[in-house]
Amino acid sequence: MHIADMAVSVFVVVIIAVSFLSNVVVLICFLYNQEIRKQVPGLFILNLTVCNLLLTVSNMPLTLVGLINKGNTGGSGFCQTVGFLDTFLTTNSMLSMGALSIDRWVAVVFPLSYHSRIRHRDAVIGLGYTWMHSLSFSTVATCSSWVGYHHLYASCTLCNARASGSRTQFIIYTVVLHSLTFLLTLIVLCVTYLKVLKVARFHCKRIDVITMQTLLLLVDIHPSVRQRCLDERRQRRQRATKKIITFIGTFVVCFAPYVITRIFELFTLGQINPHWGVLSKCLAYSKAACDPFVYSLLRNQYRKTCSDLTNKILKRSSFNSSSRMVENGRANDTINIKPTH
Repeated sequence: MHIADMAVSVFVVVIIAVSFLSNVVVLICFLYNQEIRKQVPGLFILNLTVCNLLLTVSNMPLTLVGLINKGNTGGSGFCQTVGFLDTFLTTNSMLSMGALSIDRWVAVVFPLSYHSRIRHRDAVIGLGYTWMHSLSFSTVATCSSWVGYHHLYASCTLCNARASGSRTQFIIYTVVLHSLTFLLTLIVLCVTYLKVLKVARFHCKRIDVITMQTLLLLVDIHPSVRQRCLDERRQRRQRATKKIITFIGTFVVCFAPYVITRIFELFTLGQINPHWGVLSKCLAYSKAACDPFVYSLLRNQYRKTCSDLTNKILKRSSFNSSSRMVENGRANDTINIKPTH
C-alpha cells in the first residue's frame, strides 16, 4: 500500500471513531434531557445526528475497505444502496445545517417573537422538505443507474462512467444537485450568520458603552479589576466572530473541495489525482465528526447534560463498589465470629 493511502486510511479510521462516539453522545444527551427535546432546534440536531451516524456506519467503513482492497467491496445492488445513502444522507445533512442557521437567525434577530415565529410544526415542515429534497435527488440517480463504485473516491457514489450514455443529463443533474444543496446552504449560512454577527456586534457595542461609562465613574477602582473588564470587553467582541467563522468555515473546508472536484470532473478531460479525490471525500466525511462539537457538545446545555450523566454513572459505580465492600466485610465478620460455650 502506498504511504499516501496508508495516511488516508488512518485518517478515515480516526474520522469513524470520532464521528461515531461524538454523535452517540449527542443522541444520548437528546434522549436524556427533556429540555433539549422540547426545543425546536433539537429536531434539526436529531436529524443531523442520525444522518451522521448512518453515514458513519454505512459509507465510511466501505470507503476504508475500498482503500485497502483497491476496488469495490460488494455487488452492484449493494453498491447502489450505499450510493443512494451517500447522496441522501449528505444532502440531508447540508439542508439540516441550513435549517439550524435560519432558526438561530430568528432567535437572535427576533428574540421576543421567536416562539411564535418558529414552532414545532414549522420544524416538522422544514424536516419534511429536507427529506423530500434528499429523496428526490438520490432516487433519480439510483433509478437512472448513475450510482456505482467510483475509483477516484474509493466509494459507492455518483459515477461518471455509468452515465456514458446520458452524459448531458448527468451533467445537468450534478450541477443542479450541488447548486440546490451545497451552494444554497452556503448562501443561507452566510446570510443568516452574518446578520446574527451584526446583531451580536450591536449588543456588544451597547455593553461596551455601559462598561466604559462605569469605569469612568469608578475612579478608585483597582487596576486589576479595570483590566479584567477591558479583557472581557475584547473577548466579547471576538466570541461571536469565532462562532460564525466556525459555523461557515467548517462547512466550506469540509464540503467545498469535494463539490469542486465533482464539478471539475464533469468538464475536464485530464486525469484527477486519485489521492486528491479520496482526500476530498474524507474531508466531506469529516464534517460528520465536526458537527457534534460545532452544533451541540460545546454548548452549555449539552455539557451540563454530559456532566450530569457522568456523575450519575460514577456515583452508581461507586455505590455498587461500596455495597460490595460492605457485604464482603459482613461476610468476613460472620466467618471470624467464634462460637461461645
